[in-house]
Amino acid sequence: MDEELRSLADRLRDEAGGAVARYERLLATRDGEELAAVLTAPGEPLWARELAAFRLGLAGDRRAFETLILLLNHRDPERCVSAAYALSRLGDPRTARAAAALATNELRVAYALVPVRLLAGLRAPESVPSLITVLERRLAVGDPHWRVGVACAEGLGALADPRARPVLEAARAHPRLARAAAAALTRLPRG
Repeated sequence: MDEELRSLADRLRDEAGGAVARYERLLATRDGEELAAVLTAPGEPLWARELAAFRLGLAGDRRAFETLILLLNHRDPERCVSAAYALSRLGDPRTARAAAALATNELRVAYALVPVRLLAGLRAPESVPSLITVLERRLAVGDPHWRVGVACAEGLGALADPRARPVLEAARAHPRLARAAAAALTRLPRG
């Protein structure tokens, strides 16, 4: 069993509570139709939808996309991380655009850390412009979401795109972003 699936399964076992047989069935089934039905059936608990979407995502079944995106924007960080993992393996071309929309949504910035990291990992055309936008917003004095800014700087360094140089230079003056910005700048091509 995939280590991420094992971690998710351990967490969701507790959430399933008295529905152990249903939990075991969703964990064991190889029937994509059965898993996909969980995503659209009314009244399904969140743990069941998450398990079904995760399994479908790992299998490359794009029917999991919408549910995984909703979970990527969830207030529970563990759900976000699991969704990002499945989305990165799903291979759906809509993933980068959706991650960029979540990362740049200033109303949900408190939940942007995982979408930012996913966006950097996808290395999609949307990645650099979105990460630059989010990092620019984190430069405000007293911004409480500096961890999101650090993730942006790290992602921009990993992507090594010269378009990031101005915002990374500006981030070097920010006390909580300086180290990540300086490290990212060393990864950019000279030019």
